[in-house]
Amino acid sequence: MCGILVLATSQTQKNLTLFDKNLTLIKHRGPDDKQIQEIDGAGLMGFHRLSIMDLTNHGRQPFASTNLKNYLVCNGEIYNYLDLKKELPHFSFQSQSDCEVLLPLYEKWGIKKLCDNLDAEFAFVIWDQGKKKFLAARDALGIRPLFYGITREKTYAFSSEAKSLRSYCEKILPFPPGHYFDGKDFHCFLDYGTVSLTKITDLSEIYQGINSFLTAAVKKRLQSDAEVGFLLSGGLDSSLVCAIAQKSQKKPLQTFSIGMTTDAIDSKYAEEVAKFIGAKHTSVTMTTEEVIQSLDEVIFHLETWDITSIRASIGMYLVSKYIHKNTPIKVLLTGEVSDELFGYKYTDFAPNAEEFQNEAIKRVRELYLYDVLRADRCIAAHSLEARVPFSDKFFVQFVMSIDPIKKLNTHNMGKFLLREAFKNDHILPESILWREKAAFSDAVGHSMVDELKAYAEKNISDAELLQAHTLFPFCTPFTKESLLYRKIFAKHYPNQDHLIKAFWMPNQNWNNCKVNDPSARVLPNYGKSGH
Repeated sequence: MCGILVLATSQTQKNLTLFDKNLTLIKHRGPDDKQIQEIDGAGLMGFHRLSIMDLTNHGRQPFASTNLKNYLVCNGEIYNYLDLKKELPHFSFQSQSDCEVLLPLYEKWGIKKLCDNLDAEFAFVIWDQGKKKFLAARDALGIRPLFYGITREKTYAFSSEAKSLRSYCEKILPFPPGHYFDGKDFHCFLDYGTVSLTKITDLSEIYQGINSFLTAAVKKRLQSDAEVGFLLSGGLDSSLVCAIAQKSQKKPLQTFSIGMTTDAIDSKYAEEVAKFIGAKHTSVTMTTEEVIQSLDEVIFHLETWDITSIRASIGMYLVSKYIHKNTPIKVLLTGEVSDELFGYKYTDFAPNAEEFQNEAIKRVRELYLYDVLRADRCIAAHSLEARVPFSDKFFVQFVMSIDPIKKLNTHNMGKFLLREAFKNDHILPESILWREKAAFSDAVGHSMVDELKAYAEKNISDAELLQAHTLFPFCTPFTKESLLYRKIFAKHYPNQDHLIKAFWMPNQNWNNCKVNDPSARVLPNYGKSGH
């Protein structure tokens, strides 16, 4: 995880002091090194480095092309960088960094072909001296964050987090995932919502594909010169990631869970998984006081006002804080993105396969606004890097190509295909493999959400809620809890409500989904999920 800031400006010296100050706002993303590259008469490129691949100074950025005077900054992990190096047999690499390959490949191929050939999580910006332009690109799910805005000089600025652009841009926007910017316009290079018309229907092919692609996705994300850890909730997704990883190496994994001191639902299941696979597990606890005290800083780091994102972030934020303070770990593998592909509790109520698929497409296209935003900000806030195996390019393309009729919950068990795909591997206890899904924000302890609601009730009056539409006409808060979050967000990011599109909620057009709370706990099919 690293932090980038790029400002196109003809007055580089005049802007240097403010630029340095804004770059420091994202120091948490990469405290190991800081570099600022001045491009005469064109702009400034800043980089905060978290050393993951090649821990020496040879891996420091921006990377420069001495002949062409081009520069690149990238926050990313390029998993196929060794194969890509074969495309440059005569290039003299100066480091073992996976990102060094990007600039010479850009110079050879151009930005579209470069993006098309990456197996990676990435956000990068390039200065092209010949074209006198800044170019940029972001991976197709938006695993790596990137924002942009038009400055008061009518030029572009880019950053890993919106907070670094506030003093430059009146309106800050998320860089669209799966797009590249050619200096003038945005172009899509990959949209997972557009899948092959040929749907995969054979169950043996489906199970084999899910198993092999996810296994490969986990293994490639273990490559690191820095120490790797794992977030283990005890739910299906993170448990599979941990089990696959443990099977592929002899050294015990370091796994971590978090829960409330009184009713930590997930912790007991996480401990069961860790014991079964032979991992070294740490259960972290949090108190109500810690939850409330962290709320302001969590929203500051998240850059969102969404209810479910904030609820689910508190546990992840605090467990990441513990890991940073108490271990040498720099990389964390997590279980995000599975729900969008295989279904939530509410997608049990999809009227038909077509609507299920449309909902999956919508959720995949919006991941960068919700779950992967949460994982990135909570983990990066504590100078750690998130890696997300379920977001793997080849895995996502395969799962989105499965006939959606096969994904419908016709077995009274969500994510049936995923469970069946690993049934014969015996890498998890049966009780975990077939455990009902629990919402993360609830599973760290039902009392956490209840305490947040009680805190909002005490601090937001009935009159304030009635007037919420006058202060916040866009996506008006509709509960005291949501208004509390919006007020904290507005304090840090005034006039930036548009950073996300809407509250994350179940599909309100489906039966049993017309709810006023995003938690799966309010759905009639939640059952024993939270126990």
